[in-house]
Amino acid sequence: MIIWGGGSGSTIFKTGGRYNPLNNTWTATSTTAAPGARSSHTAVWTGTEMIVWGGSGLTSPWIRTGGRYNPSTNAWTATTLTNAPIARSSHVAVWSGQQMIVWGGATATFDTRTGGRYDPATNTWSATSLVNAPSERNLPAAIWTGDKMLIWRGQTYDGTYSYHNTGGLYDPINDAWVSTSIVNAPTPRAFFAYVWTGTQMIVWAGCPSDPFGGEDCFGGDGVFTGGQYNPSTDSWRPTPVRGAPGPRYSTKGIWTGREMIAWGGLQTDSDTYTWTGGRFRPPQ
Repeated sequence: MIIWGGGSGSTIFKTGGRYNPLNNTWTATSTTAAPGARSSHTAVWTGTEMIVWGGSGLTSPWIRTGGRYNPSTNAWTATTLTNAPIARSSHVAVWSGQQMIVWGGATATFDTRTGGRYDPATNTWSATSLVNAPSERNLPAAIWTGDKMLIWRGQTYDGTYSYHNTGGLYDPINDAWVSTSIVNAPTPRAFFAYVWTGTQMIVWAGCPSDPFGGEDCFGGDGVFTGGQYNPSTDSWRPTPVRGAPGPRYSTKGIWTGREMIAWGGLQTDSDTYTWTGGRFRPPQ
């Protein structure tokens, strides 16, 4: 496991570590040629390297630099700035098998619907199309389906925060977007759990409203509804409410291969925490 960057109070880091569970040991990542200190960045694993990009730094809340970290050599290589997307934080990134695709996020002029594809083999960037792309937003859900990037939800700041239940499927080969259906889609929300099963995305729980955009569910409690999205049929169906854990937001979810396990989170806007959870097995 490799961790890097992040913040603690007023301090932002450019350090990290590699954790080996076999012998329960940590090894520091090199700081030589490492990207500048930052938080709210993204990271993907290519199979041989970790690529970090964007984020919020010490001198600027928006960054367009990045780096590739090779744990075998404990060495960093900078990502090029040529044709890189505009500086941003709170964006998303996925690994396609050949490219890192970044999209959305907060910029110096509010939120964006732009993105870019980074090829580490050639150290080059290509912009993602704006045609039929989802509307501007930050912190959406992002999943690689095997041939497309799936974007859903997110929040947009225009004086207050508004949430979405729209999304899009991005095909990097054809540089083309297709909107996701909103029929039977879950209601707009933030801070929800989501997983990819191999054939569908499952989203569950979340915060239905937050005018301040923080990590508290101001003005309301969490929800315990959700949905299953199948990109091959562009269709949603709700997750069952019966037997579901209680309402919450900022919960975590993982996919075991057969079930989604959701656990923990906050229940109300008064910071009431929960240590309960549940397992959901979707119909085949």
